[in-house]
Amino acid sequence: AKGAALNGQRLGLQDDHDLKFLLRGSHLLKVKSTSWRRERFYKLQEDCKTIWQESKKMLRSPESQLFSIEEIQDVRSGHKTEGMEKYAKDVPEVRCFSIIFKDQKKNLDLIAGSEMDANHWVFGLGKIIAKSNSMSQRQKLQHWIHACLRKADKNKDNKMSFKELKSFMKEVNIQMDDSYARQIFEQCDKSQTNTLEDEEIEVFYKILTERKEIDGIFSDHAGRELVMSLEHLVRFLQQEQHEEGDGPELALSLIEQYEPNETVKRQKSMSKDGFQMYLLSADGNIFNKTHGQVYQDMTQPLSHYYISSSHNTYLMVDQLRGPSSTEAYIRALMKGCRCVELDCWDGPNSEPVIYHGYTFTSK
Repeated sequence: AKGAALNGQRLGLQDDHDLKFLLRGSHLLKVKSTSWRRERFYKLQEDCKTIWQESKKMLRSPESQLFSIEEIQDVRSGHKTEGMEKYAKDVPEVRCFSIIFKDQKKNLDLIAGSEMDANHWVFGLGKIIAKSNSMSQRQKLQHWIHACLRKADKNKDNKMSFKELKSFMKEVNIQMDDSYARQIFEQCDKSQTNTLEDEEIEVFYKILTERKEIDGIFSDHAGRELVMSLEHLVRFLQQEQHEEGDGPELALSLIEQYEPNETVKRQKSMSKDGFQMYLLSADGNIFNKTHGQVYQDMTQPLSHYYISSSHNTYLMVDQLRGPSSTEAYIRALMKGCRCVELDCWDGPNSEPVIYHGYTFTSK
C-alpha cells in the first residue's frame, strides 16, 4: 500500500525485506505456560508504528488489539526470558523470540513457524526501533502527523475532504470550531477541488505545526530580515542558549544540519524553518547532551553520593500477589538504579529463593 511505502521511506527502510514481511504479517504461537500455547496472527500496521494482534476474547475493543512500537523495550531471540526458559524448552531457540515492554506490561513470548520467520520479526522490529530512536523530534512529529492523515483518509484516495479533515483534527486532539477549520481548508485548497492533496496537505501540515512563539524568537534575533545571518545566529547561541566553544563553527554546523533551503544554506544563513527544526531537535534541547554519560567526579567515598536505590526490586506488580521475576532487576538497572534488593528465603534442597515473604507473590 502507498501509505506503508511512504512510512517505510520515512524510516529509511524502503524495499526492506524484513519490513515487507512484518507488513504482510504471520501466524505465531503465543506462549503463556506449558499447557497454554495459542496460534495468533500478528501484523505491522501501515503506519509502521503499531502492531495488530489477533484475539479470541469476546467483546475485546479494536484498540486493545494494538500495541505501539514505542512501548517495546527490547526484542530477544531464543530462550531469553523466564517464560521461554520454563515453557518453551522443547522448541528450538532459533524459532523463539520475546518482546519486552517498558513499564510493567508483561513480556510477549512467541514461537515462529520457522527460523526465517523468527529472524524477520527480530531483525524487522529491531530496525524500526533503531530508526525511530534516531529520528529527530521534528521527524517523529512529521511521521505521526502523516500517519494520522492516512488514518483519517477513509476512502484511501490520498485526498482529504473537509469531513476527513475534521476526523483528522479529532484524531490529533485539536479543538477547532467549524468556521475556522473551513477557513484553513479553503486557504490550503489552491486547486479549488474541495479536497486537499499532495502539496496542499503539506501546506496544511505547516499551518498546523506553526509555532507562534518560535516565530517571535526568530524575529527578535533576525530583525527585519527573512533569514538569520551567521552573525545573528552566533549571538543567539551565545547570549540565549549559553553555548560554549567556537561560536561561528557551531553555527555553521547547525546550518549545515538543519537548514532545508539550499540557497539559504549557501549564504551561511538560517531560515525560519531551519531555526524551528534546530530548536525542536536534540541540539536545541534544554538537557545538556554531555550529561548523558558519567561526567561527575566518581572517586569520592560511597557515602558522599546519592544513589538510585530500589525496594523489593524483584516484584513486577504489587507486594501481595504479583509475580517475582529477574526481569524486574533488568528493568531497574536499565533505568539507572544501582542498589537493588534481594529477599532470600530457604527454598527446596537448601537453595535460596527470592520472593516477598508471607505473601502470595511468586518465587
